[in-house]
Amino acid sequence: MNTEGNIDKNRLPLHVAVIMDGNGRWAKKKGNQRIFGHKNAIKAVRDTVEAAAELGIKYLTLYAFSTENWNRPKSEVNALMHLLVATLNSEIETLMKNNVRLQAIGDLKSLPANVYEQLQDSIKKTLSNTGLTLVLALSYSGRWEIIDALKKVAREVKEGHLDPEKIDESIFTNALQAGFMPAPELLIRTSGEYRISNFLLWHIAYSEFYFTDVLWPDFSKKHFYEAIKDFQKRERRFGKTSEQLNSDNVK
Repeated sequence: MNTEGNIDKNRLPLHVAVIMDGNGRWAKKKGNQRIFGHKNAIKAVRDTVEAAAELGIKYLTLYAFSTENWNRPKSEVNALMHLLVATLNSEIETLMKNNVRLQAIGDLKSLPANVYEQLQDSIKKTLSNTGLTLVLALSYSGRWEIIDALKKVAREVKEGHLDPEKIDESIFTNALQAGFMPAPELLIRTSGEYRISNFLLWHIAYSEFYFTDVLWPDFSKKHFYEAIKDFQKRERRFGKTSEQLNSDNVK
């Protein structure tokens, strides 16, 4: 049986990112509309957040709504926005109980005013929590984030605050919206798809990928633990050889 007890707490990823996929297919299998899948996905979110918090993982980023998702039928988008507000409001007690701090990345100002206000209120209420940092990627895309960071760096150069020759990976990373946290060591995608879908493009350069056929509404703590255990079997070399890593460990 897959349990938390099989996990080496000394080899946890600092940051896990999740592409939550399969809500629509899950609903269709049950003869319902897509929003039915989104509503039933809340338990998977709760389970994943609780599992990460209980393990002691520091950062969890959930791909909740992409910039491309604005192109979905208006009725679905409206329902998703309403669901997001309701969920933020109803889950605040769970976040506080689990000492979870909420953050968000993306073009947040493009969200409806009531969604933006509820999001900011939830972020403010959890600001003092010191456990897991839960990051919602909303109205987000990796390309958008890179362009947004490029504009920030360009403004610094234009205003004379930054020498172009001094621009390096560190400066650019800090200009990114997700630059406040370490890059994800593990990226999970559900529903059997093998795509990045424009998610955290700069940050996943050295991430380990874990793909599962489980549709997101069925994703549970057990599945999260399985992903962590699979991650712990990987050898993260960062361009080095296994022999070099073994030599470094001996030192």
